[in-house]
Amino acid sequence: MKNSYYLIALLCLFNLSTFSQVLSTTKGEITFFSNAPLEDISAKNSRVISMLNMESKELVVRVPINQFEFPNKLMQRHFNENYLESEKYPYGTFKGKIAENIDWGKAGSYEANATGILNIHGIDQKRTLRGKLIIGADGSVQISTKFIVALADHGIEIPKLVFNKIAEKIEVSSSFNYQPLKK
Repeated sequence: MKNSYYLIALLCLFNLSTFSQVLSTTKGEITFFSNAPLEDISAKNSRVISMLNMESKELVVRVPINQFEFPNKLMQRHFNENYLESEKYPYGTFKGKIAENIDWGKAGSYEANATGILNIHGIDQKRTLRGKLIIGADGSVQISTKFIVALADHGIEIPKLVFNKIAEKIEVSSSFNYQPLKK
């Protein structure tokens, strides 16, 4: 039910006259990795929703922050309560546009850049994310990217007590397998 609600909300961002050109996924995946002197931390979120308008090249991603899963439940609790404050800032988002002209009818692999606004912890940052876009013979589209997020850019503070356990810059990877949006 929640995924349907979010998908409808994202639809509002797209021109409905190009409905047939819209692809979506409700099972995108985002992982992150923090490499710090005393501890490595990783987490995975498979509840990410995204939409791609092939005509306008608009891309929207919405990440439920509290759905990141950690190997250690205490880490997960600290992440949600102390660092990302997921009750106050429940979602991370990226709203952007693919820069390259893509021939959506031609199967193949393309390097692509999307420029837009990355919002984490309630703070917007203009970003250009570089990634790979793969168009399958069946018309499916996959997009993957890897980028760095500096915690300070989004107002995420690391207490001095644990500064050796949490990296100031986090490596983020994402992967989306899009399918045509069903009417």
